[in-house]
Amino acid sequence: MPTVIETWPAETDSPDPHEGPLYLDAEIAPNRSLPNPAFIALMVAITAISFTAGLLFFTMGAWPVAPFFGLDAILVWLAFRISYRDGRAREWVKVNARDIEVTRRHPTGHLRRFRMPTAWAQFRHIDAGQHHSQVAVSVSGKSLVLASTLSPKERGEFAKALDNALQQARAGTQEAGGFASPET
Repeated sequence: MPTVIETWPAETDSPDPHEGPLYLDAEIAPNRSLPNPAFIALMVAITAISFTAGLLFFTMGAWPVAPFFGLDAILVWLAFRISYRDGRAREWVKVNARDIEVTRRHPTGHLRRFRMPTAWAQFRHIDAGQHHSQVAVSVSGKSLVLASTLSPKERGEFAKALDNALQQARAGTQEAGGFASPET
């Protein structure tokens, strides 16, 4: 199973906007399966069950067990809070005739920007259809992995859209008299 390690350096400044057409403008966000109202209902149910079980053990004389029922509710709440925090991550991918621009917002709010030339970018969809598949773009031996938060099916759809956008961008560059990579 080949794996791509990200080696593409991040940009220090925001890239200058490109005036030409945009062939792909995608926002990638992680999936979250439990909306807030369902989370509240789940936490109420877990708390009620834990409190009832803790009370039952306390009345039976096993009082040292009771605090662990509160601890499990706190740990479930903490796990969901971490999951929701990670759900704030975003990745924006834009493809134009000049560049592939990737902006990542981490859950902490920190932004990282990457830019690579469209004409020389090599697109790879590694282990397509597998759970561990990767969508990677490489230039001069340096790589950037995209859409890692998507499900395998969604990653495959994104890979097709990205490949199509790269081909359109290269065709637009060639028609305009620019240079394009001999590889497609």
